[in-house]
Amino acid sequence: MTDQPPVAAANDAATAPDNLIEVRGLRSQFGDQVIHENLDLDVVRGEVLGVVGGSGTGKTVLLNSIIGLKEPEGGSIRIFGHDTGDLSEADSADIERRTGVLFQQGALFSSLSVLQNVASPMVEHTNLPKDTIRELAEMKIAMVGLKPESHHQKPAELSGGMRKRVGLARALSLDPELLFLDEPTAGLDPIGAAAFDELIRKLSDDLGLTVFMITHDLDSLYAICDKVAVLADKRVVEKATVQELEKSDHPWIKEYFLGPRGRAATKAA
Repeated sequence: MTDQPPVAAANDAATAPDNLIEVRGLRSQFGDQVIHENLDLDVVRGEVLGVVGGSGTGKTVLLNSIIGLKEPEGGSIRIFGHDTGDLSEADSADIERRTGVLFQQGALFSSLSVLQNVASPMVEHTNLPKDTIRELAEMKIAMVGLKPESHHQKPAELSGGMRKRVGLARALSLDPELLFLDEPTAGLDPIGAAAFDELIRKLSDDLGLTVFMITHDLDSLYAICDKVAVLADKRVVEKATVQELEKSDHPWIKEYFLGPRGRAATKAA
């Protein structure tokens, strides 16, 4: 008999990774330009995953493919067990409710106040009373470190760092399990970037979030990422801790971590 004993099978299931995202054989292209070829990636529940790569390696293309803003030319993507290539309307709504996205430029509605921006996903996806939505939006705004005085301000009246926090509060509006961040510290000064990193790590720990974060910021990788996925050669060439990547033989990874601006090079000096 070849079947596993029930206890052994149960133990294997208990120790198997709980993948919220599974990408298999992804192919992405624009016209004749192939961005990704045979790309595989798993994102495990509870991890903060940094995604890095040189210009043109398709970091944002990968994010957009996962969240459904770009249809892949090949391969498959599964989120929460749903195949994104064959989604029912109910499955699509389920994924949208369980994910939050902070786009690089914030993508806030310029005509809406901070409070209205943060409330907008709840208005769209729930039937909660207006007073409840307002209270929850105020809680999310406080959660990201903004004061009540910001509630009635428009995005144009905010600093870059404040707009990032409003975007993050809106991404958290529906209490997602999975959070996507596209260059969250881009455009912030070092102090603001460090504070934003600390905020993301704290929220991840406190709320049990799984985070998929595109970044160029080495400090962010060291400060908050459990694993880093490296895009090169049209695929994910390695997914590992930063300490493991410091020892990689891949040319781009060596340059990134050990080059003139690499933290590993500074430590070795």
